[in-house]
Amino acid sequence: MIYFQLFYEFFKIGLFTFGGGYAMIPIVKETVTAHSWLTENSFYDLLGICECTPGPIAINMATFIGSQQAGILGSAAATAGVVLPSFLIILFVAIILKNIAGNKYFKGFISGVKPVVTALIISAGLILLIKNFEFISGGGMSIDFVSVLCFAAVAVIYFLTEKKLGLKLSSVMLVLISSVFGIVFSVILK
Repeated sequence: MIYFQLFYEFFKIGLFTFGGGYAMIPIVKETVTAHSWLTENSFYDLLGICECTPGPIAINMATFIGSQQAGILGSAAATAGVVLPSFLIILFVAIILKNIAGNKYFKGFISGVKPVVTALIISAGLILLIKNFEFISGGGMSIDFVSVLCFAAVAVIYFLTEKKLGLKLSSVMLVLISSVFGIVFSVILK
């Protein structure tokens, strides 16, 4: 039963979310917390881990949550659920896209979907920004100064290298730099 439930819930997420993994974040959070598969804080921890691991974020999250709930078969069920809708839709679109690209209804559909996708991605970014700088301690909210310092240090490095040196740091490099700062600041401040 849990395998079907994992497949079904992640299938719905994959089917009704346009805009990729970042647009899925609010819907995945709502689903996993509603089923008590993860607490809200655990979800944000998982999100940070999924950002740092290779592969699409939605697949990483589905795989982890499925594995946590029902082992390897749960992992396979959740992953298949989140991937299958995209696969089927892309297959369908590839077959008919050349015939409908100029269709006014198709263009209208795309025009209607774009703002929602943008809003979902912005929403996920704002939620992550807020959750990144705070943590719950003894029932109250506190500022996580290590996160604030890491953000500030990486932002300064990013803008200095891009604006002053004309170099663009890769996402991987930014994650590594932030990880080092996180360790250093944690040792110094705690």
